[in-house]
Amino acid sequence: MNQEIPKFHETFNPILEILSDKEIIHTREMQKRVIEKFYSHLPKELLEEKTKSGEILINNRIAWGKSYLKKGGYIHYPSRGNVQITEKGLNQKSTLNLKDLEEESSLLDFYQTENEKHSHTTEIKNISNASPQDLIDEGFDQIEREIKNELLEKLKTIDPYYFEKVVLKLLKKMGYGDFIETSKSGDGGIDGIINEDKLGLDKIYIQAKRFNENKVREKDIRNFIGAMSGDTNKGVFVTTSLFDKGAEEKAKNAHHKIILIDGNKLVDLMHEFNVGVQIKQTYEVKQLDEDFFMEQ
Repeated sequence: MNQEIPKFHETFNPILEILSDKEIIHTREMQKRVIEKFYSHLPKELLEEKTKSGEILINNRIAWGKSYLKKGGYIHYPSRGNVQITEKGLNQKSTLNLKDLEEESSLLDFYQTENEKHSHTTEIKNISNASPQDLIDEGFDQIEREIKNELLEKLKTIDPYYFEKVVLKLLKKMGYGDFIETSKSGDGGIDGIINEDKLGLDKIYIQAKRFNENKVREKDIRNFIGAMSGDTNKGVFVTTSLFDKGAEEKAKNAHHKIILIDGNKLVDLMHEFNVGVQIKQTYEVKQLDEDFFMEQ
């Protein structure tokens, strides 16, 4: 019997089996059941082994297995913290391995934008030739992509009014001054106003649209511009989705200065300015100090 902690991809099938009854369960309960059924034979010291950040290693591996299954469409998150198998997962009859998921377009689509797909796929295939530093960099990049995906999914499910607060908090964190939330009735499509200076002489109007699938259209930009009063010509339109071509052209050709921030750009900024995310662990990579030995 295998006496090693499973690799993350080795947890794919145990996770699917535990979820095969279609029950919605919390992630922690799912991890517990996977360990009890498939890995309880492992020595206690292995089951208690931790990552460098202090997380139980086997839970970390199962969590990454769950994440990959989610990206492949085999499971989904029906509510906060909970997990459930999908029809695709139920219909998976053969043993699922990492190669199967890496070849799925849904997985590759998640990990990179169109112009990055080829290079990243090549990196995955050539990973065995990578240096230790390459592996570290690729690992951090992968974790960052995962966090940004989770962040965007979270933004698409939160209350629309709270989404507006998130956007205003981000802009303040970026150094754009104090903000004023506008009334939710009769606000003419303006969700907030940023005062760039203490006296409020320079203002930026904010519109935040929390969309799941629908794109922001030209009409939305036109209404936003129409709602801006004569005391400013600056606006920021933020969405969790995308802007269609008409919306982009309207913003580009407007007499006002309109900045468009789509879902991908939004999570990039939130990640950069630590809004909605927190630093979990800092790692130190040391190298030989040549100057130290020059003193002898």
